[in-house]
Amino acid sequence: MTAAHPPTEFPRIVVHAPALDGSRRVTEGEVTLGIASHLDDVIEILRMADLDRIEVEESDLIEWQGGGPDDWPGLSEHPEP
Repeated sequence: MTAAHPPTEFPRIVVHAPALDGSRRVTEGEVTLGIASHLDDVIEILRMADLDRIEVEESDLIEWQGGGPDDWPGLSEHPEP
């Protein structure tokens, strides 16, 4: 008998679809790690959870719901430097 899901080195992270204010909840399983308003927030949330070795924009360990790492509603209010 084989396991349905092989163990992974890192936990599975979900960046949820944007809320009405454009923020996105970041979870590990049932645990909310933080609320992000920008990609940099996701990176900081993972760093605070000792998960900073994950490549945020490219990792298969992160599930992006409701848009990818470049989808942040409301960013037009914050012009690029």
